[in-house]
Amino acid sequence: MALILVTGASAGLGLNAATELAAQGHDVVVHARTPSRLPAGPRWRGSVTGDLADAGESMHVARAANAYGRFDAVIHNAGALNRPAAVPVNTIAPYLLTMSMAKPDRLIYLSSGMHRGGSTDLRGLESGTGTYSDSKLWVTALSAAFAHRWPGTVSHAVDPGWVPTRMGGAGAPDDLTEGHRTQVWLATDPDVKPATGGYWHHRRVQTPHPAVLEEAFQVRLIATLEDLTGVAAD
Repeated sequence: MALILVTGASAGLGLNAATELAAQGHDVVVHARTPSRLPAGPRWRGSVTGDLADAGESMHVARAANAYGRFDAVIHNAGALNRPAAVPVNTIAPYLLTMSMAKPDRLIYLSSGMHRGGSTDLRGLESGTGTYSDSKLWVTALSAAFAHRWPGTVSHAVDPGWVPTRMGGAGAPDDLTEGHRTQVWLATDPDVKPATGGYWHHRRVQTPHPAVLEEAFQVRLIATLEDLTGVAAD
């Protein structure tokens, strides 16, 4: 069975993914912003806490996660809808965690169909004023960049759909169960095709924003994140 970290596992998609993975027999480490938000139950291998809107706390989460050893898969599920948290949580924290943890076999990043409305102007990343759509474009491009740079590590991005979570709202029209199953599948199934670099919705490959697959944009994005965080990419 696999050792898997799920960030943002206190509720919604993260909790559902973590619960299904644990039910399948995997060793699941759950992350929440604070100890009071950790999901109850003896089924977890362990837990880590930290506010991913804060770079220092994100680094603490990385160190705490590394104490469990090298993960087979990391699901970067934690997300924020509104400024000023959207850019730090949705883009900067996944970068910091990825760079600061032992490389897992599989990296899964939560994107959104709204990433197609995001901007390639990285001044919003530098200032932290980017929108939710911007942050999701950037993290989707990060996923593609890691797939390209790290041939020994699988990297995918997932659009879970507009689902009725706390973020999506009670009236969201998509299926909540289908919303988490793709990341569970990508984290565990040995026969995913394409093996890496996919942008997925309900276990089907979709076409992302054109910039996601542009190497020049990936290079600019990573260079900006290196300058912003002081953490170098390898």
